Amino acid sequence: MKIFRCAAFFAAPFCLAFSMPAVAEIDPWAQGEYVEVTGVTVDDGHLSDYTDFLAGFYKDQEEFAIAQGWQTSWEVLQNVHKRPGEPDLYLIRRYKNLVDGAEFDRRAALVRDKVKMTEAQMQSASGDRAKFRQVQGTTLMQALKLRK
Repeated sequence: MKIFRCAAFFAAPFCLAFSMPAVAEIDPWAQGEYVEVTGVTVDDGHLSDYTDFLAGFYKDQEEFAIAQGWQTSWEVLQNVHKRPGEPDLYLIRRYKNLVDGAEFDRRAALVRDKVKMTEAQMQSASGDRAKFRQVQGTTLMQALKLRK
């Protein structure tokens, strides 16, 4: 009897491991696109400064990324009923897939070429915006879609 219990104890993990593909086949959820959410807080009196940037330079970059097929969409959400410590705005980007470092660098070079700015100039411009806006953080999530 002890041998049977011992065999069952060691066999159970193997049975579970080999049963996982079957679970995945009946899982009602399929992986969807990636959603990147960045929370931004803007100092009092500077919301129009930052939203002007979003409506101009930022919009142009996001639309370029969509035209290149790098993103599927983007949007800006305002936190209407903001609680203490929460961001004022959420910048949303959607991607079909993630890229490796080399592809990221290639895309960054194309963006810099399009906007006619060096990396140093882009960093300086970001620093200027940091005088009145703070990026609270970015979260990367993946949408789950119900299978039919």
